[in-house]
Amino acid sequence: MSAQRKDDVDAIIEQWAAVRPDLDTAAMEVFGRIYRLSRAMSDRTEKAYAPLGLSRGEFDVLATLRRSGEPYTLSPRQLSATLMLTTGGMTGRLDKLERAELLRRSPDPHDRRGLQVTLTEKGLELVDRAVGAGLAAQTEALSALNAEQAGQLADLLRELLSSTER
Repeated sequence: MSAQRKDDVDAIIEQWAAVRPDLDTAAMEVFGRIYRLSRAMSDRTEKAYAPLGLSRGEFDVLATLRRSGEPYTLSPRQLSATLMLTTGGMTGRLDKLERAELLRRSPDPHDRRGLQVTLTEKGLELVDRAVGAGLAAQTEALSALNAEQAGQLADLLRELLSSTER
């Protein structure tokens, strides 16, 4: 363990060392912190979206459409695949967002059986505000590190994620 301040994960590691000194808990130190960080940042971003009337799931739909570029249109199937949602879960989100006039569904001109989902102007304005609010929360949390440390962490996490997704 480094000479830095102890956290809850350190306490867990110490408990395991007391009852199972044979265990190598190095992975637990990393993934325990990643898990806790993920939960904490998920809560922070939810709080950033709440004043805008958005949940994280609704933001994800709008942001996926926004990132797709003009004309900000995808099929429900493309959205479901990108967000790893069932079609039923996607339908519920799309219904709510359409009622709020943040997106619209229309027939797909290339497939008579298909639909297209398009971000409305109101949806575009809202998602742009929401992404700014979410990034502000993330940037604030990341300010505990300097730019070099943040870059190193991003590189290390990219490497770790890549190796686990193979």
